[in-house]
Amino acid sequence: MITLTSDFGLKDPYVAEMKGVILTINQKATIIDITHDIEKFNVQMAAFTLASAASYFPEGTVHLAVVDPEVGTKRRAIIIQTKKAYFIGPDNGILMLAAQSQGIKYVYQLTNTKFMLPTLSNTFHGRDVFAPAAAHLDSGVQTCEFGPEILDPLEPEFAQITRKGSSVIGEVVHVDGFGNIITNIGPQEFSSDSKIFKVEFEDDSLKLAFAKTYAQANSHEPVLVVGSHGFMEIALNLSNAAERFHAKAGDKVTITAS
Repeated sequence: MITLTSDFGLKDPYVAEMKGVILTINQKATIIDITHDIEKFNVQMAAFTLASAASYFPEGTVHLAVVDPEVGTKRRAIIIQTKKAYFIGPDNGILMLAAQSQGIKYVYQLTNTKFMLPTLSNTFHGRDVFAPAAAHLDSGVQTCEFGPEILDPLEPEFAQITRKGSSVIGEVVHVDGFGNIITNIGPQEFSSDSKIFKVEFEDDSLKLAFAKTYAQANSHEPVLVVGSHGFMEIALNLSNAAERFHAKAGDKVTITAS
């Protein structure tokens, strides 16, 4: 099974071209679209979306993700092999949230032209490099055949957290359609008996109770929950937390157990 995630949209033929390449190489491939409506050039949004969806696919799934503002430059093309699946795309951080959550085993650079199209465009590696690699990988080619192993894949800031005393510093990775502020911080960073947390944004500081559901807070009151994708969220019951607290993806957030 091969999944596709991109910012290509469906107006242009780009997604169809990638699928055509995959099916020409591997006619038995099952192709699933996660989404092609990622905001243009928004690597962080794509990384969060991929990480949210990937864990629900079967073992051995090949996840191809392309949001590639630096296509044609010296940025590397990579395959990440995890304990459960495979991730293919540019080495710009798009794969890291998902791959880290599954446990990274190996990372290889895509350099073997045997597994690329004969003619490479400088502007469409999704079709010419990544789609052929996904098709060959899904047909049984081993990851080590695609190129050399690398030990330094790019880990973007949105995949990193730091500790400062009892505080965990991360960032907002996504604001969903309900206005929930989703961080890159997991509940495992805190003691299981922590019930009250201090949450600090650039311009706001909140003292929030930890809850299992949004509805445990009163209407229009803020609450801290672990969302359905395993990250800590600041929510406003029946209202929009991002609007209230002027939060957006990329903002720094500090969470401290009180």
